[in-house]
Amino acid sequence: MKKFAILLFLIPHLTILAQGAAGDKAKYEYRFLIDMPTAGILDKGFVGVVADILPNGVLISKIEVGVFDNISFGISYGGSNVIGAGTPDWYKLPGINVRARIISESVTVPSITLGFDSQGKGEYFDSAKRYAIKSPGFFAAVSKNFELLGYLCLHATANYSLEGEDGDNFVNLMGGVEKTLGPNISLILDYDFTLNDNTTKIFGEGNGYLNAGIRWALGDGFTIGFDLRDLLDNKKWNPSTADRALRIEYIKSIF
Repeated sequence: MKKFAILLFLIPHLTILAQGAAGDKAKYEYRFLIDMPTAGILDKGFVGVVADILPNGVLISKIEVGVFDNISFGISYGGSNVIGAGTPDWYKLPGINVRARIISESVTVPSITLGFDSQGKGEYFDSAKRYAIKSPGFFAAVSKNFELLGYLCLHATANYSLEGEDGDNFVNLMGGVEKTLGPNISLILDYDFTLNDNTTKIFGEGNGYLNAGIRWALGDGFTIGFDLRDLLDNKKWNPSTADRALRIEYIKSIF
């Protein structure tokens, strides 16, 4: 109990100095909100490691590197039933992601980033050659920050996934928002219109995916997140209702 009391006392003091990817004092940009890519990018010389923990024992790990000014590259891999009992069902191929910022944000102009990401989420369905949540594929993302009791960040993305063998593919749209709550905490929300996953209604009801989450910068470069996913009960696979997920991120300069 004594150790626990000391920990409770230290956490507020430690997070005052935290500079992760959340809150008014955030040092790093989001490259994703929950599922949607943003215009954020890793600075040159920085490495980011992300782990997504989702239902059905899904674990996806990603490493990204800022290789040049406004250009980053990453690779990811994972599978379902990785956490839990039984044999993991690993994805057949790793995911790759690359992004390049073509316009930097100014007072009047949003930041714009072009990219590609082949990493989907959830179970991979061999019969349809797709992930439960399709990968973004090619995307263009726009982000703009506003000062409003801290910061309010608006995001919009258009994407075209290469997972179209299910007979349901089209140019898709996503939108999202982040609101900072003090120096170290942010609330985030994103919505996937699923224009590329709503005609056959084999995998979803056509309601789109609405996700909400919280991000907390716990230390220098270290951010943890908790997400509530599919709040509109769109998906048809198990679990077919809203679910929960964790995200852990660590960013560090390699210089």
